[in-house]
Amino acid sequence: MCNVYFYAAIYNHYQRSTPCYMRPYILAENTWKIVKETEYEVAVLPWGACEAHNYHLPYGTDIIEAENVAAEAARLAWEQGARITVLPAIPFGVNTGQFDVKLDMNMNPSTQLAVLRDVVEVLNRQGIYKLIILNSHGGNDFKTMIRELGLQFPKMFLCSCNWFQALDQKEFFENKDDHAGEMETSLIMHLRPELVRPLSEAGDGAAKKFRIAALREGWAWAERKWLQVTKDTGVGDPRKASAEKGARYFAALTAKVAKFIIEVATTDRNDLYA
Repeated sequence: MCNVYFYAAIYNHYQRSTPCYMRPYILAENTWKIVKETEYEVAVLPWGACEAHNYHLPYGTDIIEAENVAAEAARLAWEQGARITVLPAIPFGVNTGQFDVKLDMNMNPSTQLAVLRDVVEVLNRQGIYKLIILNSHGGNDFKTMIRELGLQFPKMFLCSCNWFQALDQKEFFENKDDHAGEMETSLIMHLRPELVRPLSEAGDGAAKKFRIAALREGWAWAERKWLQVTKDTGVGDPRKASAEKGARYFAALTAKVAKFIIEVATTDRNDLYA
């Protein structure tokens, strides 16, 4: 029964039910009856962070963004025939540079590797051999983990994407966003407006830069010590943000992420190169 008619029937059933219908592409909302009958091509793992976002955005900003971008992109991909499942978001990220910001929750890279290894092990055992890590936090970097796990699980196709790098911010916003600036503020205004404090309360997001030229230019790297860089925990001016900008950006962003998900789902993992 695992065919296009079965999946269409599932989706149509949920669409006809109450507004709080179970979305067939969201693992946490589905039952064993549905999951055991569905042949998933790819799993998506949203990964966020819990940290201060200036004076006006919630600590869960990265989590909200990860969950919503994953869900909407998955919906678009599912409607185009991709069989995907979005796993529950991991809420903690690498915040070693923010150790002195109250209740910024840090998950060390070694802990992330252990968590990711367990997730990959489950997918590998279940025969779901493609995983996309949808990253929502600049402090997270999964490249070395993917290299290590790729050796341990050679059947798996593992990849990560930073959704916040998918589009040119200049096409949507006046000020470039690094953290809690115009882009993120606009997104949360669109997604969860009840959680956004008045912009009159926001700091200006001004940030200091490294004195060392190579670090400023980007061809050398060192971790930023957050409270030495910014007085309000933001990096980027949020004061021209709007829900309308957020809605436009979110639509374009999720369409592009959905295209990526579809390509991963439909490409033979043993024939990835042209």
